[in-house]
Amino acid sequence: MLGLNKKTSYLYLVAALFLLIFPFVYESRTLLILLTQVFIFAMFAMSYDLLLGYTGIVSFGHAMFFGIGAYTIGIFMKSYEPSLYYLLLAFVVTVLLTGIISFFIGLLTLRLKSHFYAMLTLAFSGLFLVLAEKWRSLTYGNDGFTFRVPDLLKDRTDFYLISLVLMILVFLLLRRFIQSPLGRVIQAIRENEQRTESLGFNVLHYKIIASVVSGVIAGVAGMLYSISLRFVNTSVFSIDITLDALLMTIIGGVGTLVGAVIGSGIIEFAHHWLTEMAKVHWIFERWIILFGIIYILVVMFFPQGIVGTLKGMKFRKNRQESK
Repeated sequence: MLGLNKKTSYLYLVAALFLLIFPFVYESRTLLILLTQVFIFAMFAMSYDLLLGYTGIVSFGHAMFFGIGAYTIGIFMKSYEPSLYYLLLAFVVTVLLTGIISFFIGLLTLRLKSHFYAMLTLAFSGLFLVLAEKWRSLTYGNDGFTFRVPDLLKDRTDFYLISLVLMILVFLLLRRFIQSPLGRVIQAIRENEQRTESLGFNVLHYKIIASVVSGVIAGVAGMLYSISLRFVNTSVFSIDITLDALLMTIIGGVGTLVGAVIGSGIIEFAHHWLTEMAKVHWIFERWIILFGIIYILVVMFFPQGIVGTLKGMKFRKNRQESK
């Protein structure tokens, strides 16, 4: 399966089948909603991993594409009849908007190096946040607005399955993209940008391609997030959204894709558990501190992320056995 060994392929297949049949054998609305959120943020984290893990680009403005997708579906569903036609139209508009905006922002910013690029993406994200706050006639500002969704998406089980299938498709498409000749060049840029450029590759073009692909997937994740809540406000443009994707990627394992899925599961379940515990004891009201402790422990014991560390342990074990 797309360059994976048989054992790993079977493991992924079993996990996918388990998740597909899960809502039919275990009835828990809360867990179903939580897993749906995991799938959505896994897509968002994988889009970020394409930048950070495979291209070597650190962005603090990834939430702008997430927010564009969230607002696009919200505006379409509020302004028009909540039908599959307008849902598909919102999807097309999201892909076009995120693709075009990520292209032009990439063209303007990707010539810069490291932290200069990161700070400029943060500025662009802040610009979108301010625009959303001020354009209240369209966005309703921080108050936000609710909207209806097509009948197909009203049932939580159906939406769970749609989100799961889309997450699997994003994983497979990104895996294929990474293993393509284009993806190999992108990874070469991460390893040594100067050497890649000296070999005749236009580094800027490849970075922009990665940025566009990443931005489009982030926009689709934003659409699903907004549909899951049936509500959208300016928080979808906040730096917290980008930081969530960053933490999910680092905790799961940078440059692994599946690490983004694992990281999103850990973050979402930890967030849910700590929020619930805050209702039981006051000490958990400062859940963000406990959340930070969890992050520190993971980084201490899994410096390359969970998946990266496990791969390193397996590699060392194989080397010792070969000797």
